[in-house]
Amino acid sequence: MADDDLSTVLKGVGPRLRALRRDRGTTLTSLSESTGISVSTLSRLESGGRKPTLELLLPLAKAYGVQLDELVDAPPTGDPRVHLRSFSRYGMTFVPLTRHLGGLQAYKQIIPAGRPHTGELEQRTHEGYEWLYILAGRLRLRLGEHDLVLGVGEAAEFDTRTPHGWASASPEGVEFLTIFGRQGEKMHVRARPAGK
Repeated sequence: MADDDLSTVLKGVGPRLRALRRDRGTTLTSLSESTGISVSTLSRLESGGRKPTLELLLPLAKAYGVQLDELVDAPPTGDPRVHLRSFSRYGMTFVPLTRHLGGLQAYKQIIPAGRPHTGELEQRTHEGYEWLYILAGRLRLRLGEHDLVLGVGEAAEFDTRTPHGWASASPEGVEFLTIFGRQGEKMHVRARPAGK
């Protein structure tokens, strides 16, 4: 990394730390208590009066639950992997596995540990086709009149114009892959290779 790039990254750390703390509704005092860094050091770090070091940034990244790269907004280093950011909706975490808005969309979805959903599931309909594959735990899938429980290694595919909804069926939560495509794009699941 060139000296100019490093200087730009370091100058941006303070404002990013202040914005992150304010977004989380955290005070300097409570942040000091959770990290062991003095209030004055935190204040100078946020204002740019103190140079960020690993000894300061590592406990802050841990306290905020973010990666160090995200905390400093480091520039890309030529890593060929795609680093997409997860987001939360409806009490689930979604990890996008594709970058393109058109065509097939793939996500890893995580429903956290808690009580399994045993009541009535809200069902939705929309255009498209969906494919699910269970990685861990058990998923309750309500598909039209069918109420199914899918376990590890099981898959389901369906037209999303059929009313559908899902929830965790296990106290440890569930992790699964979803692939969604526009109407007419289907996944084909085979139990064994063709010709056998």
